[in-house]
Amino acid sequence: MSEKEFIPASYTTLKEEGTVAYSSPSNIALVKYWGKRENQIPANPSISFTLAACTTKTSVQYKKKDKKSDEFSFDLLFEGEPKEEFKPKINTFLKRIEAYLPFLKEYHFVINTSNSFPHSSGIASSASGMSALALCFMEMERSFSESISDEDFNRKVSFLSRLGSGSACRSIEGPLVQWGETASIEGSSNLFGIKYPYAVHEVFSNFHDTILLVDKGEKQVSSTVGHELMHGHPFATQRFDQAHSNLEKLKSVLSKGDLKTFISIVESEALTLHAMMMTSNPYFILMKPNTLSIINEIWKFRQESNTHVCFTLDAGANVHVLYPEYEKDIVFPFIKEKLVPFCQNGQYICDRIGLGAKKL
Repeated sequence: MSEKEFIPASYTTLKEEGTVAYSSPSNIALVKYWGKRENQIPANPSISFTLAACTTKTSVQYKKKDKKSDEFSFDLLFEGEPKEEFKPKINTFLKRIEAYLPFLKEYHFVINTSNSFPHSSGIASSASGMSALALCFMEMERSFSESISDEDFNRKVSFLSRLGSGSACRSIEGPLVQWGETASIEGSSNLFGIKYPYAVHEVFSNFHDTILLVDKGEKQVSSTVGHELMHGHPFATQRFDQAHSNLEKLKSVLSKGDLKTFISIVESEALTLHAMMMTSNPYFILMKPNTLSIINEIWKFRQESNTHVCFTLDAGANVHVLYPEYEKDIVFPFIKEKLVPFCQNGQYICDRIGLGAKKL
């Protein structure tokens, strides 16, 4: 497919006003996306678990303008309060998607959004936020059109979400979503995420993700800046090749329920992500001392208990502790006793694998 295929031919009618609302989840990548080309095209493929509890709820009230203008018109409320500093990013998003949703300048929008988790702390708030907003705009287009199939709807929402935040394209469906063209995944695309198309062992259908909030503050380096630093990175080519290779290995792992190899790939991917940050120019470290303490405790406990608990990290200090449902009675007490003390104010989020966005 090409970008041109997402440009609508025409609309049957444009409503005068209305309200749409969606809840969209965050996701946690197993194979990491790090580095991008022009127009939000990923430098390497990725795959993620869709989460259930870490969500963004967004409502969009829309009303036709009295007079046409060449500017986008919107008010933005975050958790009930005006959030002016978010508006430039939304405006950039609207510019990027206008060609695919040409009605956007005909309306004034009141966007009201809230998270169930801390903003800008390494839990992919841009993924859930941008996908929720894209869903609302796409729901508007569906109401203006004669018919849009669910498959076409999801594909276009994923495409639009990507233009706001790359990882947002993986938040529409679940429980596993793959994004980025790669030879091992049929139907894979750089333009949108796809629901993982192959067999998945039942052990992966109800995985838990306990998110340890090591640092709830704003990251010292944004993901956008981090992605840009992959241009000219001395290890970029090897990293991109590694991502393709790990995705191919995961096909067998996911179908067989091979938890040992799953752990090896997922933890290696997390550490490689941070290794790329530490070897870029300029270099930076997003892990905190408590992040490393948690990792060491997980390694020690896994060896002693013979369980399949493992960790992954996004571009931040927080730790996602992954484990299968059947081991929760062993693993969760360990998390509360040994790992939660490393969290900021003892805070953590209990999450698990989810099925994607929901209309509200």
